[in-house]
Amino acid sequence: MDPKQHWEQVYGSKAADAVSWFEPHAVTSLALIERAAPDGSARIIDVGGGASTLVDDLLVAGYSDVTVVDLSAAALAAAQARLGSVARQVHWLVGDITSMDLPGPPYDLWHDRAVFHFLVEEAARRAYVAQVLRAVRPGGHVIVATFGAQGPTQCSGLPVKRYDADALHDEFGSAFDLVEHREHEHRTPGGVVQQFVYCYCRKVLT
Repeated sequence: MDPKQHWEQVYGSKAADAVSWFEPHAVTSLALIERAAPDGSARIIDVGGGASTLVDDLLVAGYSDVTVVDLSAAALAAAQARLGSVARQVHWLVGDITSMDLPGPPYDLWHDRAVFHFLVEEAARRAYVAQVLRAVRPGGHVIVATFGAQGPTQCSGLPVKRYDADALHDEFGSAFDLVEHREHEHRTPGGVVQQFVYCYCRKVLT
């Protein structure tokens, strides 16, 4: 089964609030975004946003230029249904972030809590970082969360790569300055605690 088919099946068979990564409010992500880009006009992309509630919180916080990307059309449809008419305020894109063409202009902030730890192949991670370099403006902000070193080794039946903060930042290299890192314990709808690590970086001015 290819990755797109896998995620379409996941979101076609489970309620959006029943998957292990669901959180009623993306509190840690939102706090970092508001710190990095307090201006409501900031151009924000949420990678692997799927049916996440982060987009709801961003709109409530006053952000007006939000793009949500996911491999699964079913995941985005769930978010759109939840938002109702407000969904028209969001840019929705279906595709593989490692290879798709993203529309310009460059983004002020890139957020990902869902994709990077699934990139177990080095070539995929290189393609992802190359996409970030193309898509984020110089001086722009990058917030990526993955499973931490004590997190699970699989998610939704797929293998994942775990990180500590230094290892995660190293994947992005010298083009990104590490501003802050945080650890977060996520409690799944089933009551299991999963360790996440967040890295907030700034793209070097060039």
